[in-house]
Amino acid sequence: MNKKRKFFQTINFKIPLLFIIILLISFQFIGVFFIGQLETQSVKNFKDQINTQVDFLVNNVSPILSEGREDDRTERLTQALETFSSVNRTDIRIIDTEEIIVAANFDYQQNTVGTKTNELAIKNVLVNQQSFIEETYNANKKQHSYNIIKPILSADLSRVVGVVAVSADMNRVYEQTASTAQLFTQSAAIASIASFILAVVLSQGLTRPIEEIRQQAIRISEGIYNYPVTVFGQDELGELAMTVNELAVKVKDAQELTESERQRLDGVLRHMTDGVIATDRRGHVLLVNERALQLLGIEHQAAMGISVLRLLQIRETHTLADLMEEDTEVMMYRRDREGETILKGEFSIIRRETGFITGLVCVLTDVTEQEKTEQERRDFVSNVSHELRTPLTSIKSYTEALSEGAWQDKQIAPEFLNVIQSETDRMMRMIGNLLDLSKIDGGQYKLDSEYIDFKRLVNHILNRFEFMLENGESEKKYRILRDITSREVYVEVDQDRMTQVIDNIMNNAIKYSPDGGVITVKLEDLHSRIVLSISDEGLGVPQKDLPHLFDRFYRVDKARSREQGGTGLGLAISKEVIELHGGKIWAESVENQGSTFIFELPYTNFGIDDEGWDDI
Repeated sequence: MNKKRKFFQTINFKIPLLFIIILLISFQFIGVFFIGQLETQSVKNFKDQINTQVDFLVNNVSPILSEGREDDRTERLTQALETFSSVNRTDIRIIDTEEIIVAANFDYQQNTVGTKTNELAIKNVLVNQQSFIEETYNANKKQHSYNIIKPILSADLSRVVGVVAVSADMNRVYEQTASTAQLFTQSAAIASIASFILAVVLSQGLTRPIEEIRQQAIRISEGIYNYPVTVFGQDELGELAMTVNELAVKVKDAQELTESERQRLDGVLRHMTDGVIATDRRGHVLLVNERALQLLGIEHQAAMGISVLRLLQIRETHTLADLMEEDTEVMMYRRDREGETILKGEFSIIRRETGFITGLVCVLTDVTEQEKTEQERRDFVSNVSHELRTPLTSIKSYTEALSEGAWQDKQIAPEFLNVIQSETDRMMRMIGNLLDLSKIDGGQYKLDSEYIDFKRLVNHILNRFEFMLENGESEKKYRILRDITSREVYVEVDQDRMTQVIDNIMNNAIKYSPDGGVITVKLEDLHSRIVLSISDEGLGVPQKDLPHLFDRFYRVDKARSREQGGTGLGLAISKEVIELHGGKIWAESVENQGSTFIFELPYTNFGIDDEGWDDI
């Protein structure tokens, strides 16, 4: 977020402030040293000047005090004092050995001439013949003074003839130093302000390129790469600006490449027939494609961020540590209102080059149909084996009985041979049906279609069944009730295959009808389709078995079916044939009341008469 900064928070303020601080520190050190040296030197010069003049004065007054003449001594001493020159106020007194002031330089001190002083320092100088020098400060008067008392020796230096007491005002010296310090401070302040202004101007030369680079960094972070940084010079900032421009180009290329790869990955994930789930190293979902959401029946927001174990509902059987150890395959069984779904999850570990595990990828595949197909294959093999083993067992048993001597019995031998013949025919029919189903599954089952009068075909088949009944070829008595449209209905079908379908349904109706029952055959013309239904008065089919009637080898009453020679393939073949003709077949049944098998075929009324029909 780009917040607006106050001036004192900017580099334009901080750089000048840094210069000013450095400058002030420099002025502080320079000022302390310079003012201190100036003050020391000024005081030293002042004192040297006073000392020199005091020495000169001592030399001038020494002969006067040594002569001992008192008539003109005061006048001559006053004249000597007038030779003492100083720009500062200086009080001078001359005292003889009797501690009497014999001369003074200012009018207000003239009143003291002839009086005796009691100053201890003067007494000490007279006694010790040693000069006394001191600098004093009167806080009340705020006055600095330089005091010097020097002995006056005789011409032969053998004795002290007096002293000179000088008190010089030093305020002017200190005032000059203070004035110089004030001037220095003012100059420092002016220099600081000028330096600040100059630093602000100069800092803009630094901050402007930096601000340009900052703005470019913001644009790069926002994905804007078309505004390069202005290069203001060939210095380090200029090189940095050029580097940032090159970086923007490389970031743009990398971004475009990444976006292209992301779109490609999204396209791949979106159109994959398998679901894909990616997690972090803690097993939380980071990515899930649409197919995975469809397979799991969950919304995208609900899937993101949760544990993959929870998402796939495998927390009770697997742990995250198990999945992180090696690539794993997990079968998941999910049941909903539409039935059971079987999902196969293949987990792969995501590793860095260092071997560090960063997450998991799970590929979900719906293997419901494959599992059903595999189960059907196993059931098919089992059923075929069982169905073939039953007649083979009978054939083997009767063959062994014949080989052991039963062939000699003229009554038993023919019965055994009939059973063998019947079981052989049963196996041949089963093998023939299996071959038909194999051709249908392999797409090799071809229809030899032609336009026929379907009503005549149905009547012909029913006549054949009635003929078998009248000639005693049927073991069971039955009666066929016909309800057939009066119109001639021409349909494009394979006559042989359609005859096979109707035979299968009629044979089932006869098998499962009671002796003397009625079989009703109804043919309807519904303009766009024809519908043939065959009803019996048998025991019927339980509702739970109705959806499976047309499955291969499926029989409601297996024991009874085997007794009657059924293979469980007739209805399955009938269903395949009807669907090859573009129709559909189904069954309706009420237990203890009978069953009805119905199929319909597409039909177009071309207005064809019955001429040209060939009897079958």
